[in-house]
Amino acid sequence: MRYSFLFYFLYFSIAITAQQTGHILELPKDGDSPHATLADVRWIQGHWTGEALGGQVEEIWSPPLGDSMMGSFKLVQDGKVKFYEIITISEIEQTLIMRLKHFDSELKGWEEKDETVDFKLVKLTPDKVFFDGLTFERISDNEINVYVRFESEGANSEGKFNYHRIKP
Repeated sequence: MRYSFLFYFLYFSIAITAQQTGHILELPKDGDSPHATLADVRWIQGHWTGEALGGQVEEIWSPPLGDSMMGSFKLVQDGKVKFYEIITISEIEQTLIMRLKHFDSELKGWEEKDETVDFKLVKLTPDKVFFDGLTFERISDNEINVYVRFESEGANSEGKFNYHRIKP
């Protein structure tokens, strides 16, 4: 069964016991993203796993290559894949942009063929990468948090994904 993108946002806003904690930043309408390179975010690379959204979550990030990093996300609930994401962080015009596409368990896309969900870079520190609506935070070499803004019925909430590195 194919669910709409809106359904999952509504579901996630209920499924996550999230509070507005201020980990998410927004880029002002006319704001420019800061200068950055993939070297600044290469600490994201690796195989990460955790629990969120009522199930097990997994993210895998490749090292930088060809002006981008490639990532994948998977949510598993009750032993079944609920959805996937294919993600890139690309170096474009001396800054970074993160783009993703969602797919159901049968790899049917949620977004239209030529559409992506885009997150522009807002701010960068040695241990945090703030994209507009999504933040990566390095806790240690083996633990990261990812904070995501969810919108539902005009209200925003913040979901936290705590990941631990899977050693090769």
